[in-house]
Amino acid sequence: MSSCSSIVRKPLFWLTSALSLLVSLYGLANVMPAIGDFRLGPFPMVFFRATFFALCVLVVLAGVLDKRETLLPRWISAVAVLLTGGLLWSCWSFYHVSIQLEESMFLFGPQEVWIALLASSGALFFCWRIWGAPVALLGIVGIAYMATGHLWPGPLRTVGGSVEEMLAQNLLYSLDAGILGSTFSVVITTVFPFIILGAVLEGVGAGDSMIRIAFSWMRRTAGGPAHAAVLSSALFGTVSGSAVGNVVGTGVVTIPMIKRRGFTPNFAGAVEAAASTGGQIMPPIMGAAALVMADFVGVSYLTVIVAILVPAIAYYCSLFAMILFETRRLGIKADAGAESELDMPTRQDYLNLLLIFLPLAVIVALLISGLSPSGASISALALLFPLSLINPEVRAKPVKLVKCLCDGGSTFARLLMAIAAVSIVISALSATGVPVKFGILLSSMATDSLMLSLIAAAACCVVLGMGMPTLPAYVTVATIAIPAMQQLGLEPLTAHMFVFLIAVASAITPPVAIAAYAAASISDGRPIATSVQASKVGIMIFIIPFIFAYNPLLLTVEQAGAAFELVPWLWLIAKLVLGIYLLASALTGFDLKKLRLFEIALRLIAVTLLFVPDAGWDMAGIALAAVVCFGHHWCECKNVYSKVFHQ
Repeated sequence: MSSCSSIVRKPLFWLTSALSLLVSLYGLANVMPAIGDFRLGPFPMVFFRATFFALCVLVVLAGVLDKRETLLPRWISAVAVLLTGGLLWSCWSFYHVSIQLEESMFLFGPQEVWIALLASSGALFFCWRIWGAPVALLGIVGIAYMATGHLWPGPLRTVGGSVEEMLAQNLLYSLDAGILGSTFSVVITTVFPFIILGAVLEGVGAGDSMIRIAFSWMRRTAGGPAHAAVLSSALFGTVSGSAVGNVVGTGVVTIPMIKRRGFTPNFAGAVEAAASTGGQIMPPIMGAAALVMADFVGVSYLTVIVAILVPAIAYYCSLFAMILFETRRLGIKADAGAESELDMPTRQDYLNLLLIFLPLAVIVALLISGLSPSGASISALALLFPLSLINPEVRAKPVKLVKCLCDGGSTFARLLMAIAAVSIVISALSATGVPVKFGILLSSMATDSLMLSLIAAAACCVVLGMGMPTLPAYVTVATIAIPAMQQLGLEPLTAHMFVFLIAVASAITPPVAIAAYAAASISDGRPIATSVQASKVGIMIFIIPFIFAYNPLLLTVEQAGAAFELVPWLWLIAKLVLGIYLLASALTGFDLKKLRLFEIALRLIAVTLLFVPDAGWDMAGIALAAVVCFGHHWCECKNVYSKVFHQ
């Protein structure tokens, strides 16, 4: 049986690789900038959307059938093949109807409705197979509400044209909405080149070098491998942008070593999950949601990079602080001579870092010069291919570069199924007017309370983000909540950044925390306990959005709603550093010694006072923090002095 299955799977593997490579080359050709008078793309919009999506569907089908662990049940394979045929037919119908719409009026009938429903069913099926039930269920609910909204009572009732026209247009036959609509367009033109660049950056061999260097730099700290996990995940995150991919890429090395240093399995998994999740907010290559956000808000990607820089650095500093206090609580000491499975970094390891930082420098430089994000990423990709030859492993096997393109094409095709499901949800929300109704409800619930609005939006992010990739979670919540947030005074960039960070945080938020679950599978910890611990370790990713919502100067760009001034900005950074120290020690329950309950409570109160927007409260917070910390350190110094004196 096994030999027979391997014979079947090998052709499927090669077919998947070939189709994935074709996705990469076709997509890159569409967005490639002109070289002199020569230019391949952009291809005709309707034709490209239909053919590119059809190609991605074939990649996903081949990947679903090419399961290496166990053979799929026959009925799933049969359904996958049938729905693929339906999706290909839908792509042809989309192209045919769109051409007719350009030339004359077109009346949608039952045939177009059934084709649109067939396309939606296929997209949701593959989304369910790849990303799990939550995203697919949201799409099903959206379709059901779109079809029956005119029958619902009171404010839930929808108004509009015929159900047939609503379903056909909003599910498939529109360049602005539906599976092949505007969200699809943003992703294939802006996000796609970065996905390919990230795949190549991961595959050229710098990842292992980064881990060895991080362990070398952190070997003299008490946290040792835990600090190295944070540093390597931060570096890896500049490339990856995927929380689960980051956990798998670095966690297999870091988590066992964190456990051997004396940390619990739950804490080891939590550190890796929290650090890997932060990779999605680490410039310059963040998660796909950051690229989509720049397009939604109407600002340059460089503006997004500058705005997220301080929150990202603050988040990683908070992880270092949480590990520091945990080592003190457990009594773990620095052990530079501890055995390590990793060799010391060599000259080649440091040379390999050029494969990461030179392309990233090119991206930043080109963005500053005014080039589009896709043009900057393709230019970095063009530099990376010849530059990768400095790695002897790539020189020995140049076919690795082709494999990187295959991996990138496959990754994007899988992501596109989630985007298709979310596009259905967005279309349902737009067509039925839910965002407007939600905004009215939110405004009536909290007429003048920005805090209640932010809490409601954050809760919405966490609930909708359960089990979802960050991009679908961000896009869905942004469609619902951001109009109401803007009504309460937030600038578009600040509101979108708030939703973006909370959507990123959903990867470690129980009960469905995909990054924490991936880490728990490596650490042998309990999934729920690991996700709870990860939420505590990464607590600042939940708090920082509330800080810049009330203090937009933290984002350092004028588009956030506050003109940049150096002295107030430095004062805000100083308060942020103090807040990280107070919060990390309070949540760990340890500073120089174990904290008593009233000390923990006073530290938490001081953190809250630091960031209350009304004048004077921050000074009260600093005064309280000074009293609490001075008292704690004074008592500990007295104890140490007393012990030394008696000896």
